[in-house]
Amino acid sequence: MVFGGRSSEHAISCVTAANVLQVIDRDKYEVVPVGITTSGHWVLESGDPERLSITDGKLPEVDVTALPVLFGADRELVVTEPGEVPATLGEVDVVFPLLHGPWGEDGTLQGLLEMSDIRYVGSGVLASAVGMDKHYMKVVFAAAGLEVTPYVVIRDRDWTRDPQACREAVDRLGYPVFVKPARGGSSLGISKVNSLDELDDAVAEARAHDPKVIVEASAKNPREIEVGVLGGLNGGPAEVSVCGEIAISGGGHDFYDFETKYLPEGEEYTALSVPADLPDDVVAEVRAKALTAFDAIEGEGLARVDFFLDEDHNVIINEINTMPGFTPTSMFPRLWAASGVDYPALVDRLLTLAMTRNTGLR
Repeated sequence: MVFGGRSSEHAISCVTAANVLQVIDRDKYEVVPVGITTSGHWVLESGDPERLSITDGKLPEVDVTALPVLFGADRELVVTEPGEVPATLGEVDVVFPLLHGPWGEDGTLQGLLEMSDIRYVGSGVLASAVGMDKHYMKVVFAAAGLEVTPYVVIRDRDWTRDPQACREAVDRLGYPVFVKPARGGSSLGISKVNSLDELDDAVAEARAHDPKVIVEASAKNPREIEVGVLGGLNGGPAEVSVCGEIAISGGGHDFYDFETKYLPEGEEYTALSVPADLPDDVVAEVRAKALTAFDAIEGEGLARVDFFLDEDHNVIINEINTMPGFTPTSMFPRLWAASGVDYPALVDRLLTLAMTRNTGLR
């Protein structure tokens, strides 16, 4: 298991790892927990779920004092200690990359594992990269015939050279808009903007996470609907979970932000309904469009697909997440539990799928 990483979602990755460590079948799998520090160093973690959980509001972090590890020849994991001969921990059969955000969920780690000929859970390089970049994700979805919200992309060079042109492009979308880091997750750096005079601060907040920013028009009074996708076993078709709905009210929260997603103080403002109360035809449309999105990016293993259902009953795709969270409040395991696949069985399913994948171009 690889978790942590250099992105701003480091702590959430640790929490995801803690939950997977709690449910994985230790009689079937020998687990080697590998943490990546915020500086990018790979270390042998303790694997203690409690140490990797949110405790008293404190976010967890990979232990920077742990022993360094690296991949040696023939998929062997090697641990090194100053003044000692490097010790081999054994051959790795499969990697579970529980990383969120850039430098892990975006195809970078997947490319490393492909080059090392190591099987891993989840999507490959292309799907991971497209699933991380909200701009190109929308381009691919639109090409596949899926409706997306109107948007404006603000690249670093755009904002540096002509910020006024960027403001005018956003103004044409109409307000409110959502300003987001183009390549980020866990709702970090996202702002809801209700007027032009709020835009610059929101762009600055997003740029603190990613120099590329995407600004999205708001759907009309939308309901937020999510489904999970699992790759099919033995070459079979992918499966889609029941629908879930997220509703936010009170506490000054206008959308599903970091606090309402992960912190205990945000729970009272969040209502998660699984299954969602939706007409059968809407459920069928959401599930069909989730499969279209998964196939459009050439997804593998798993994904969570998020939609807006607007007041005119249009199903609009918001985004796809190729490595969704596995925290206690995360929707992905909840959706599958309601679909008859509990948490331990879900982890086992993902590892079974990964063991049958081809690496490289074979």
